[in-house]
Amino acid sequence: MGYYDDHEENRYKQPNRKKGGSFLSGLIGAIIGALIVVLAFPVINGVTNNTSDNETTSTVENNQNSHNNVTGKTVSLDVTTDITKAVAKAEKAVVGIANIQSQSFWTQQGQGDQSQETGSGSGVIYKKENGKAFIVTNNHVVEGADQLEVTLSDGKKLPAKLLGSDVWTDLAVVEVDGKEVSTVAEFGDSDKLKLGEPVIAIGNPLGQQFSGSVTQGIVSGVNRTVPMDLNNDGLEDWEAEVLQTDAAINPGNSGGALVNVSGQVVGINSMKIAQEAVEGIGFSIPINYAEPVINDLEKYGKIRRPAMGVTLQNVSDIPAYHQQETLRLPKDMNQGVMVESVSPGSPAGKAGMQEMDVIYELDGQKVNNILELRKYLYNNKKPGDTMKVKFYRQGKSKEATLTLSNESNL
Repeated sequence: MGYYDDHEENRYKQPNRKKGGSFLSGLIGAIIGALIVVLAFPVINGVTNNTSDNETTSTVENNQNSHNNVTGKTVSLDVTTDITKAVAKAEKAVVGIANIQSQSFWTQQGQGDQSQETGSGSGVIYKKENGKAFIVTNNHVVEGADQLEVTLSDGKKLPAKLLGSDVWTDLAVVEVDGKEVSTVAEFGDSDKLKLGEPVIAIGNPLGQQFSGSVTQGIVSGVNRTVPMDLNNDGLEDWEAEVLQTDAAINPGNSGGALVNVSGQVVGINSMKIAQEAVEGIGFSIPINYAEPVINDLEKYGKIRRPAMGVTLQNVSDIPAYHQQETLRLPKDMNQGVMVESVSPGSPAGKAGMQEMDVIYELDGQKVNNILELRKYLYNNKKPGDTMKVKFYRQGKSKEATLTLSNESNL
């Protein structure tokens, strides 16, 4: 319909039709046919598609049978977000650290030694000065190492020197030649982090094979404390103060950077809860907490912590009989810290403290166990400070004032 064929009209001409009527009928038929054609096909995007069904089918078949009629187009996207900018700013300051230890072996010729990598982690370049670059990492990354090797973001490997480490904070500082180092991390303010704020973990999960891996998450918790058993005796020795995040932190990420959307380091990734029923609970040492520790490790090789010069035992670990009969504590008292020994010439010794004194208060603050005593001492005092100690001796309350020193024990 809509096509006009002279031959067919001549062939099928009706008898007894007048010429004028035939012309008028043909004209009307052509107009009606044109209207039907226009009304039969939809309008797509405002353009009338006036191709017949037969023609459309033919076109599709031709395109399917001829690759030359199909034209592809490559689309290139340049995606830039706050996250990509933050990663670009910080990624080159994150390095890999290999812990290399000597291993003994026996042959027919006798005993031999060889060095091999026993573990690996990550680190963050935080300073470049006087031709040296300084890197912060975790104590457990470098612990027991005979040699350390740092791998930069471009793959270059450099021998590293351990300047100092601290088991209590799980932090360490190493030094490398700074000639190959081009990027130094910028520290942020971890005290200003908000719950739900985006953060990015950068590090080397499972070693150098996945170096520079980036995972994204949020700040899941601030001011968290995680119990730590540092000497593997089954008892809690310390409570680590950490940030909680759901950004993936895996073995090898330890010592790497937790970065905010400005590309600033707000934490040093340290650990995660690795239980089958737990997902997305990782921990990072807040950079505001870590920074003074880093400075001490770089300058002195250790943390200058205050000490009393005593060894201690929790009263709760002492049988009730000895609490009453030996220490003669008040009947309602079953907490506190007993002095096991006093070092000669120590702050406690100079203040007149003795074995079996039971400490229950420091500067007016109650202490129930060694952990609380240690946290108060390490978080509030420094060598040279004075501290008032209240304790029981043979059932009588006494007080002493100590001038704290810098020693290896409490």
